[in-house]
Amino acid sequence: MSENKETQEKESGQKMVLKASDIDPKFKYEISKIPGSEKVMLCFQCGTCTADCPIARFDDFYRPRKLIRMAQLGLKDKLLSDDVIWLCSTCFTCIDHCPQDVGIASIVRALRNLSVKERDMPVAYKELASNIRKTGYAYIISGMRLKKRESEGLPSLPKADLKNIAKLFGTTGLSKMLEKVET
Repeated sequence: MSENKETQEKESGQKMVLKASDIDPKFKYEISKIPGSEKVMLCFQCGTCTADCPIARFDDFYRPRKLIRMAQLGLKDKLLSDDVIWLCSTCFTCIDHCPQDVGIASIVRALRNLSVKERDMPVAYKELASNIRKTGYAYIISGMRLKKRESEGLPSLPKADLKNIAKLFGTTGLSKMLEKVET
């Protein structure tokens, strides 16, 4: 199904039709082998994670319960290609309230890692990572902002250890991924 058709279906409220070929029955086992995601099959869809999620309150598409169910059903390609997995703020509210101790935020992290491995990550995240590699901060802090902090008597911001950040980015392979964005 094309992305355009999926978007039209979401906007019109129609249900998307799944085919047997969309399902990877081994996916739930693949997820459960990733540290932090071992309990994916314990979710019985109570909805507590979604009811308590601050992102779900403000976004109609982000539903942690739905993500877990899709993982359980083996909708690997659909999950890993959907940018909705990047909306989680990892506040761990879902983990704090889950009666089954499923570890939803850890499962979302695992889905993101699989998505990066098999596809890519959204450009916005690459830009944030690029800023971290360059400055140690997710956002580039202007000289004017630093002067304002100083004039208000605030302490200087801590200096980032860019050498260790570069080493970490190199070890994880993130540097290679970011080269595409920065060139």
